[in-house]
Amino acid sequence: MTLSRPPDTPVETDSLKADYIIVGAGSAGCVLANRLSVDPKTRVVLLEAGGRDTNPWIHIPVGYFKTLHNPKTDWCYKTEPEAGLNGRSLDWPRGKTLGGSSSINGLLYVRGQRQDYDQWAQAGNAGWGYDDVLPYFKRSESHELGESEYHGGSGGLSVSLIRAKSAIAEAFVDAAVEMGVPRSVDHNAEDQEGAGYFQQTAHKGLRCSSAKAFLRPVKNRQNLKIITKAHVRRLEFDPEDAKRVTGVEFDVDRKRRSIRLWPGGEVILAAGAIGSPQLLELSGIGQGKVLSSAGIDVRHELPGVGENLQDHLQLRLVYEVNTPTLNDAINRAVPRMGIALNYALRRKGPMSVGASQVCVFAKSHIHVETPDIQFHFQPLSADKPGIEMHPFSGITSSVCQLRPESRGYIHVATPNAYDHPKIVPNYLSAIADQHCAIRAMKFARSMAKTKALSPFIVREHAPDTDPDSDDELLAAARKISQTIYHPTSTCRMGRDTHAVVDDRLKVHGIAGLRVADASVMPSIVSGNTNAPTVMIGEKASDLILEDRHS
Repeated sequence: MTLSRPPDTPVETDSLKADYIIVGAGSAGCVLANRLSVDPKTRVVLLEAGGRDTNPWIHIPVGYFKTLHNPKTDWCYKTEPEAGLNGRSLDWPRGKTLGGSSSINGLLYVRGQRQDYDQWAQAGNAGWGYDDVLPYFKRSESHELGESEYHGGSGGLSVSLIRAKSAIAEAFVDAAVEMGVPRSVDHNAEDQEGAGYFQQTAHKGLRCSSAKAFLRPVKNRQNLKIITKAHVRRLEFDPEDAKRVTGVEFDVDRKRRSIRLWPGGEVILAAGAIGSPQLLELSGIGQGKVLSSAGIDVRHELPGVGENLQDHLQLRLVYEVNTPTLNDAINRAVPRMGIALNYALRRKGPMSVGASQVCVFAKSHIHVETPDIQFHFQPLSADKPGIEMHPFSGITSSVCQLRPESRGYIHVATPNAYDHPKIVPNYLSAIADQHCAIRAMKFARSMAKTKALSPFIVREHAPDTDPDSDDELLAAARKISQTIYHPTSTCRMGRDTHAVVDDRLKVHGIAGLRVADASVMPSIVSGNTNAPTVMIGEKASDLILEDRHS
């Protein structure tokens, strides 16, 4: 995909120089802008390709139905046709506004498992074990129940409990319990396993994006400059040191501009699992053969850039039920007006809830040590999020594999910064992922037959083939699966030759450059990725300040 771009114009070097240039005002970038600009003597510039977060639908929890697939707020990426999904190409929404994807996501606050982070540390990434990162989760968080062993009470990111419950949602929880899953009140505490309700990044019925949590309180700092609609084209380098970053070149207001670093300054890429590897490659950092085929001169061979792509693939099972769901309310004018009025007057009801209500973290096999599948339950149904609801009373039982073994890649195909890169997730290419998909389908369909849930079920709408054998279940999984919007690991942290950054998030072999976003995860976390990305921003800010003052 090629975006419209301004005509080529002479590069204007901005008179403003910076100690830190942050590329991307998303989940991590807003945190970095806040923390790095605390010292008034430190100049920080934050560049965001999207516009201001003024669209009112950004701030209404259910507004993701309006901001997803909207080119004003969403990059509208698409994958290449996926062999593992019968040749289907999937939409890959990513936020294009202040707050990034935290401004258009489903608001679900999930940290993952202790083991995720301990494995990062065991792989040689010092300081990234669970006990190391928990303080950063807490520092960023303002939980409505206050500070505790696992939660923060005074951070910028508001986290609240979901109150819009229903009989069908309670039945889904009870069904998981019948399947042997313990009931849970907090999946972000000691043990993730359990069935209960999501926590969400909201406060008093309004979304709390990273921009609202961390950027809005400090936007008037004199030493912080926020530039929106700034499309970064490439990194700039010292003419006498080809591997030292000195600034960035970008387009804004239909003009080509450049901002330079003060001596000792740094550029921090926080453009996400798609944007950060793309900018590295556009700047000549990556696999030589990829760069050469795209017409880009190789500045620094770094073979891991854009590789190791991971994502959570959700299998969306849909059931018609015999009790009213949000389908009925949304498809009818009078109930729909009632929902809107309830939200406008009280900030309550369905419009105050994010993408899902009930979460279940379960083990799909008795030999699995920690939960390997996650359910997102919705008291509504549609062919995919953001489009018209089904004409019947429907629910969605969406299940994903938490730790997929399939690995894909993201690479540029041209030197044009306005061309979308090629996204190839390679879903279900690993045999282990295929086996887990089969187990997940069996688990989900067994839940529908429990004493708690079966009285509500009229029929199974998706899959529509009534699969029975393992081969049929896998075929159905390939047909009904969708991304759950969690791309990670394309600038992987580590010490080996295919790692892109070290454990202080410095790009291997390049001075003055770090990456701090979901792309640095060595492996995807066991759950939704927004909260871990905020944590990465928090930890990155400390690493940067420690190095500056050491």
